Amino acid sequence: MGKRGPKPKKTVSEQWTSELAYAIGLLATDGGLSPRVHLIDLTSKDKEQLENYRRCLSISTPITKKWSGSGNQYLRVQFKNVFFYDFLISVGLTPAKSKTLGPLKIPDRFFFDFLRGVFDGDGCTYSYFDPRWRSSFMIYSSVASSSPDFITWLRKIIAKRLSIQGHITAT
Repeated sequence: MGKRGPKPKKTVSEQWTSELAYAIGLLATDGGLSPRVHLIDLTSKDKEQLENYRRCLSISTPITKKWSGSGNQYLRVQFKNVFFYDFLISVGLTPAKSKTLGPLKIPDRFFFDFLRGVFDGDGCTYSYFDPRWRSSFMIYSSVASSSPDFITWLRKIIAKRLSIQGHITAT
């Protein structure tokens, strides 16, 4: 008989919670899946964000340093888990997701937790007093993505859930 490796462990719960939805939002924006080795990676400059991510997934994986090709230092949480990786694929995350990410299967109940993770990953807000109307303070929020399908889906769900319209700006 051939030698078998250790049996994979289920270290991350796939039970939908607010925390899991938030973590998936972060992964959809700042994370990555490696196709061959079931590696899940979240990279950020924000150590607190990575600590929140670990807490949300109940993992103790260390936060390590990572350098970009241009020599900039970032932080990351990286771990392998076959079960959780397959779960993320079933939700709609994809390896090399930058331009392939599309609609995700997020339960309605947890959509805004997911959106908070997306926003914390690649979102921003800005505001100003609008000179066209007296006492009018404008507040904008935006999410950046290289995937038009993902942004279109996100915009559609937000419009449906909040009855507000936004627009997509291509750069």
